[in-house]
Amino acid sequence: MSPIVEEAPVPVKRSRRGVFYELKKHRVLYLMSVPALILLIMFSYIPFAGIWMAFTDFNVVDGIFGSKFVGLDNFKFFFAGNGMGWKVTYNTLFINFFGIVLGIVVPVTLAILLHEIRSVAFKKLTQSMMFFPYFISWVVVGAIIYGIFSTDVGVANRILESFGMEPIRWYSEPKYWKPIIIIASVWKWSGYSSIIYMAAMSNFDESLYESAKVDGATKLQRILYLTIPMLKPAIIVLTLMSVGRIFYGDFGMIYGIVGNNPVLADEVTVIDTYVYQSMRTLGFSYSTAIGLFQSVMGLILVMLANKTAKKINDGEGLF
Repeated sequence: MSPIVEEAPVPVKRSRRGVFYELKKHRVLYLMSVPALILLIMFSYIPFAGIWMAFTDFNVVDGIFGSKFVGLDNFKFFFAGNGMGWKVTYNTLFINFFGIVLGIVVPVTLAILLHEIRSVAFKKLTQSMMFFPYFISWVVVGAIIYGIFSTDVGVANRILESFGMEPIRWYSEPKYWKPIIIIASVWKWSGYSSIIYMAAMSNFDESLYESAKVDGATKLQRILYLTIPMLKPAIIVLTLMSVGRIFYGDFGMIYGIVGNNPVLADEVTVIDTYVYQSMRTLGFSYSTAIGLFQSVMGLILVMLANKTAKKINDGEGLF
């Protein structure tokens, strides 16, 4: 019996074709990406130079790089100058944190409830009704909220009076407005977010539900042990995307609902509305410094949240 001779592995020839071959081979695809690449460079990379304004006392005559360098003075003034830095940061984080939490719980609950509905006509009608607030501007939402909480004609005070309670001057009581803004935000965005979760659930393997049903699992058990675990990747991705903007307040939401009401300012002023209010007096350098602070803190939070998500989700995160 002849001995078995092992064949030597054939060396893999590495292609010496470089970037020009790649560009020539896929030239149509690269040409299609040129407009998007130009826009990305113009509006995302070239403006990076403006970050330098955060460390200067900018004036138009000297320009961005000719203005006086002041180091971290703009950041110091934001946190120590008038005491508003910590207040508006707290307001922003408070509103966004509870907005994110309820913005996960409510849409996921709505998506699961709609997923369990078997009537196609009722499901489509309900989806349309839930999706409608997404198209309403914050100005209209503010008008609706005014109709509810107005002292003279508000529905809320009429209900309180019907129960023998004293009416509340809502627009003179700051303590009520953080919850009102959070509820308005969740109401406006929940329908849109639930559509995303329903799209994810449409790809679920129905045989798993049938098997669980045969094994005697109740509907609640199927939701807890099948639907929610399979929704976890989508929930984590959307949460990470929301965390990245937790330091950014919704300017349109605050101004659409509250406007320039000075009585409510300390309770509902977020970083973005504060920058708008102070830009005319404190200048572009100050607003640029605050914008840089928001971006850096958002990046740090996304990195930390993504690392945590990988531990929770078996190594899967946003990146």
